[in-house]
Amino acid sequence: MHRLTEKCALLFICLPAFAMSAEPAAPVIILLAAVAVSTAVQLFSGKPAAWVMIAVISALCGFFPLILCAIPMFFYDALCEKKWWLITPAAAFIAHPEQLQTGQYLTVSAGVAAALIIYLRISQLEKEVRTLRSLRDDITGKNMQLSEQNLRLAAAQDNEVHIATLKERNRIAREIHDNVGHLLTRSILQTGALQIINKDETLKEPLSDLKNTLDGAMTSIRASVHDLHDDSIDLKRTITEMTESVSGKFDVTLNFDAGEHIPGEIKLCAAGIVKEGLSNAVKHSDGSRIDIVFREHPGFYQLLIKDNGKAGTVRKNSRGIGLKNMEDRAESVGGRITFSGDSDGFRIFMTIPKGR
Repeated sequence: MHRLTEKCALLFICLPAFAMSAEPAAPVIILLAAVAVSTAVQLFSGKPAAWVMIAVISALCGFFPLILCAIPMFFYDALCEKKWWLITPAAAFIAHPEQLQTGQYLTVSAGVAAALIIYLRISQLEKEVRTLRSLRDDITGKNMQLSEQNLRLAAAQDNEVHIATLKERNRIAREIHDNVGHLLTRSILQTGALQIINKDETLKEPLSDLKNTLDGAMTSIRASVHDLHDDSIDLKRTITEMTESVSGKFDVTLNFDAGEHIPGEIKLCAAGIVKEGLSNAVKHSDGSRIDIVFREHPGFYQLLIKDNGKAGTVRKNSRGIGLKNMEDRAESVGGRITFSGDSDGFRIFMTIPKGR
């Protein structure tokens, strides 16, 4: 659109040169033909057809000198096509003033100069526009990177807060167990001793009530400590730390896809089985890779531990202490565990139903 507007301006510069011609019909015909050809050149811009049309119209100036009056438009087309040399035949003809009147020659020269100035200004403007677009794209890309980095930082911060919370829960549980729990245990023992040595019938019932109260308090404290301890277990982090201990021998990958609200007993069961499975792999596997998968499904939890070693006969057919311990852990939470091994490796697969 800008190129068409600029050529219209050049056409107005060329009109006086056509008006200076003494012939009545030829200037109109050549002007209309020049406009049509220049429009076609723009239509086929960037294609060989446009370049051929510019070269042909330039060569025709030798046969029809009046076409030179429209040369500013074609010169601008040649500049836009990045092939300014296509107009050299017309330049050779325009160099001979006898082909045109002095006024026409000056008008055409002014049009050629205007075409060059317009092209240079437009080229500079397009260059600046490209630079601005490049800057805009860079800024957009950096903004996207910054947004992603902010999200990662926010996630890392949330993870740090979560870890700090779990550590604090674990500390509180340990403090309650070590201090309040011991004091309650001591109080229960002292109350029991008083019941044994007491001879006063009137104190038997109060001492019994006191012991029942202390027993209830101890049960409540024990349940609270267990809940805090279970909540303080980050299963993914725990498994990750376990895998680091065998990273020197195996390339371990962990695929963990579960929510945060996993019952504590299931966390302890899964962590114990992963620990036992890694220990067995270190002792018996001749593989180089271990894959661990823990997934939460709508109705159950799933754990898979697989290595790429060649499973031996003992590992496939016997139930040693390690495998028996894993079976007991799975049964304690209502789960089911299976072991399988062949030349492709050894697999431990466990499922634990929800809401048992």
